[in-house]
Amino acid sequence: MSVIQRIRDKGAWIIFAIIALALIAFILQDGVGRGGSAFSNTTVIGKVNGEKIDRADFEQKLTMAERMYAAQGAQREQLIGSIWNQEVERIVMDQEFEKLGLQVGPKELADLMFGDNSPLRQEFTDPKTGVFNADEARKAFAQLKKSKNAEQIRQVNEAYVEPTIQGALRSKYQGLLQGAVYIPKWLVAKQQADNNAIANISYVYVPYASVSDSTAKVTDDEINAYVKKNSRQFTKDEETRSITYVAFNAAPSSEDSLNVYNQVASLKNEFAATADAQVFVTKTASEMPYYDSYFSKARMQQSNKDTLVKIPVGTVYGPYLDGNNFVLAKMVSTKQWPDSAKVRHILIGTMNPQTQQVTREDSVAKKLADSIETAVRGGADFNALVAKYSDDGGSKEKGGVYEFFPQGQMVVPFNDFAFDKPVGSKGVVKTDFGYHYIEVLAQKNVNPVYKIAYVAKPIMASNETVSAANTAAAQFAAAAKGKKEFEAAALKGNLALIPGNEIKQNDFTVNGLGQSRSLVRWVYEHKAGDVSEPMEVGDRYIVAIISAVNKAGLMSSAEARPFAEGLIRNEKKAKQIIESKFKGNSLENYAASSGSQVMKADSIAFSAPFIPNIGSEPKVIGASFNKAFAGKASEPIAGVTGVFAIKIDNSGARANAGGEEAIRQNLIQSGRMAVYRSLEALRKSADVKDNRSKFY
Repeated sequence: MSVIQRIRDKGAWIIFAIIALALIAFILQDGVGRGGSAFSNTTVIGKVNGEKIDRADFEQKLTMAERMYAAQGAQREQLIGSIWNQEVERIVMDQEFEKLGLQVGPKELADLMFGDNSPLRQEFTDPKTGVFNADEARKAFAQLKKSKNAEQIRQVNEAYVEPTIQGALRSKYQGLLQGAVYIPKWLVAKQQADNNAIANISYVYVPYASVSDSTAKVTDDEINAYVKKNSRQFTKDEETRSITYVAFNAAPSSEDSLNVYNQVASLKNEFAATADAQVFVTKTASEMPYYDSYFSKARMQQSNKDTLVKIPVGTVYGPYLDGNNFVLAKMVSTKQWPDSAKVRHILIGTMNPQTQQVTREDSVAKKLADSIETAVRGGADFNALVAKYSDDGGSKEKGGVYEFFPQGQMVVPFNDFAFDKPVGSKGVVKTDFGYHYIEVLAQKNVNPVYKIAYVAKPIMASNETVSAANTAAAQFAAAAKGKKEFEAAALKGNLALIPGNEIKQNDFTVNGLGQSRSLVRWVYEHKAGDVSEPMEVGDRYIVAIISAVNKAGLMSSAEARPFAEGLIRNEKKAKQIIESKFKGNSLENYAASSGSQVMKADSIAFSAPFIPNIGSEPKVIGASFNKAFAGKASEPIAGVTGVFAIKIDNSGARANAGGEEAIRQNLIQSGRMAVYRSLEALRKSADVKDNRSKFY
């Protein structure tokens, strides 16, 4: 149940005017708002244009994100990066808002919080009418203010108010930028002419591939010169490092796998003979805990479920392989159950499901639940009892009713009462959440269900396997004290030298290794040429050497070579081709001297920079609409894939040209996209000090 819902259930009354005037003040006061001291800490995780990002505050936001995205399987390292980016973005934008004098006043905030697009809609919408109850939302905020509960105020501030303020400020900021987007008539006319322009050309083409790479070798000096000339393309915002590593396999061997199989097989007779499958599963420390309820075949996830459902009661099947486990399966019992059920209930809670804190003594809850059962059987109004006593926010507004839900959706005691008892059954059931008074209202579609116990053991590497890999890695590390020794030891041991490139200081993984934060830390704590001690990464032992330290700024020749070498080589080839193969001043001359042919390309479009059967050639397309080459051969053009010379045979525009409004809208949209890209420009220009690597 959310904080807002808990406050709502308690109820309070206060007039709207007081809320509207006090909303900003109470949220941002008492050290729980922006820049407050509630989370002050001398530890700073980073700075943005001089403004600190406090680690304690960062951790709170990270914890909230982990709870929010736990069900989606979000990894902690992903969330660290996400929260960091959010904080940098927030500070950069707040500083821009302040420079521009953008604000959200009390009345405006109240309108946003309690208006048609309120962020509180989900919590305060009547499920029966679908209408948002703004008055209830205002009352809840008044109650929160009155309670002076700093922790709840902080939670509401972070979950609802701050995002609303930020969203409003961003809308204003983007509105200012979008208001500057102006599309003059001449630009629309020019774009329309460009879109409709077509030409027929003749051309001569000599591909770069016709020249051997060996005749156009590229030196480091040439790469450095190219990088300086094209500095924007080859500038890095942060340092990266590269390693070379060798890996020693510590994964389970075939012998380890056989040993686990035999271990599981040795339990089969005892498992079959035991009267209490649950005790046996617990005693053997099975990887698959005992589930003391039933599954329909449709709900079973196992690939061999067709076989499992045919096991006779009391019989054990296996061992069989399921993922990384060898498994024994025992059919404990079978029943006929509906596949869905409808119930209504009243929960007398004993703990808060979010904080896990005790909210009511067990004996008190049991006594109240029994009293409710007695009252219902005596004719008391069920809906009134739900409204007064139930602690289940998920069903309280629906009279305690859960419409048809499938098997397994509820906790086991609740689930079993709903599916095992006949329609009309009533009773009190205890779960981890408290005591439920439940009535079974309806059931659908009866099918067989199965209670199966599993004894599962993972296939794990033996101590001998792990020790052998560790020893081999240690011996390698002892022999490899430098680059030459590292490479020689790898050659001697017939070990692959595996590159790990572009490693950033805050990375949690190295390409090819998966989760390897400890290795990344080591890489940034040592210098180029250092060799690591063996590190356990997954099911391997790794020994690495730092092969390069690539500082922020212009790339080194080694870094830039993969990107620049081909471009420079093509420049050299273009020069060779032009000097040796393009003789004369006509296409016929060029074709004769280059040993090629004069070819045709019809209806090429200025708006699509492609030559049929060749590919993207922007320079060639541009020349094809240069009037200087109408009926006359161009100079040789160094293109993307080779050298061209062209002649315009004729040019014109597509018939039925039009679409001025569509062109205008496209230009406006392009301008709006530039508005959104402005944030990235602000981030790049910000002075960001990132200390995350010291903490994570």
